[in-house]
Amino acid sequence: MTQLLASGAKAQNVGGLFDEAAHRFAERTMIEFDGRVLSFGDIAAAVTNVAAALAKHGLAKGDRIALYLPNTPHYPVLFFAAMRLGAVVVNLTPLDAARELRFKLADTGARIVATHDAEPFRSNAAALLGESVVDLALIGSDAYWQGADPVAVAAAGMASLDAMVAAPSACPAAAVTADDLALIQYTGGTTGTPKGAMITHGNLVSAVAMFDAAIAATAGWRPGRERHMGVLPLFHIYALAGVLLRAVTNGETVLLRDRFDPEQTLADIDSGGATFFFGVPTMFTALLETPNIAEYDLSSLVYCVSGGAPLPGEVAARLAQSIGRPLVVGWGMTETCGAGTLSRSDEINEAAAIGYPLPGASVEILSFDGERLPAAVGKTGEIAISGPNVVQGYWNRPDESAEAFAAGRLLTGDMGFVDARGQIHLVDRKKDLIISSGYNVYPRMVEEAIYEHPAVAEALVYGAADRYRGEVAVAAVKLRAGQALDLAQLRAFLSDKLGRHELPARLELHDALPRTAAGKLSRKDLRDASAKKEA
Repeated sequence: MTQLLASGAKAQNVGGLFDEAAHRFAERTMIEFDGRVLSFGDIAAAVTNVAAALAKHGLAKGDRIALYLPNTPHYPVLFFAAMRLGAVVVNLTPLDAARELRFKLADTGARIVATHDAEPFRSNAAALLGESVVDLALIGSDAYWQGADPVAVAAAGMASLDAMVAAPSACPAAAVTADDLALIQYTGGTTGTPKGAMITHGNLVSAVAMFDAAIAATAGWRPGRERHMGVLPLFHIYALAGVLLRAVTNGETVLLRDRFDPEQTLADIDSGGATFFFGVPTMFTALLETPNIAEYDLSSLVYCVSGGAPLPGEVAARLAQSIGRPLVVGWGMTETCGAGTLSRSDEINEAAAIGYPLPGASVEILSFDGERLPAAVGKTGEIAISGPNVVQGYWNRPDESAEAFAAGRLLTGDMGFVDARGQIHLVDRKKDLIISSGYNVYPRMVEEAIYEHPAVAEALVYGAADRYRGEVAVAAVKLRAGQALDLAQLRAFLSDKLGRHELPARLELHDALPRTAAGKLSRKDLRDASAKKEA
């Protein structure tokens, strides 16, 4: 598959992409973090120093290094240092249980973990050292970026990441090709065991170019002048490719925040002049629920994208009214480096539409029969995608790789259809489909209808076993403050919006709905909890 390059970029690997940007934009601000302004030159110096230190610890081309970090300047420094050496990054998440951490490290063979001095990061890293899961744990502190001394580390097997950043060194770049592995990014497995998508340098560089080409065509984008909200976790592919790598390639600034806070985000737009905001639906819902949102000036936003999970139409409409422009909707997967489709910023998006294939991507709708022939326009089938951003398989998972990747395309497990304009519409995940009394019930369609109820803040629908119907729909709902709702009221409200077979059979009221490490609502957690109760 031919690699794509972003406009103005020449490098075919991620380390080269960063080096080009550091040379071209040395004096520009790359990151604003907790009051500290860090230029491309500042980060480039730190990258060189850390790469040299990692090389002294034996990290070389092809070796794996695990990043177990929140959003902090240490993340881009370590990521690009690993890219300089040709090493392979393995992202761990703060929500990983101890067993998941051990599995990912053992599966990839990563013997170095870089982490944070806050809890639970440091204690978990110490436990991994104590169990000989890793040989070296690097500890960094956010206080270092505010001028504090490097964090002190005395324990055996630990080293100060801050001290590495501070020690001037030189480190030549390894010879890295577009086909070399850059990242092992874990995603859910069909057996319940996470599987690591093998992402090459060419995949990441192409994904950036594809995003840029689509955005340039519709957004009024001003290369080199944009300020990106950095509230998505960088350990997630959506933020890594769509925010950090795009901003770096174009010499733009990331307003990096250690977590998403609605008030802080609104302030970053109002007084901080944020112009690009890639987020997930739960973030936009939280912004709209902020009582004083009307007090903030959101006019600096020129491009606002919701991805990572389906966006309820009611939320999209309210947000578009608040920011004064249509919200862009995107779709992608870990296996596509987060890049797949984007809607146009100059047209109103239909409910459940996820936009058009990005330049360089080919999206097909396949029928569910054994032949997997292309489905007709308007007919629901499985979404398949191919392109230079699509990975070739899963680490140590030949069977799952063969199942998911066929004839040069990824079988996504998402169900959808294409309309006459060529826009893709997402119906649901194949694995989330509820079959009730022989009828197909699509959770997302039920959720869209539930979101229209004025008492509902957030909703998830999942299937639960039922002796009579096989499965029934269960609505899990978080209510707006001061609101009340029971099952009879909800079913009555939905009666003219859904078929009888689609109406929820049960209603669960939650103070908070479960989320993934990336902040997306997690239907799987609800389904698993329900199954345990039934067992």
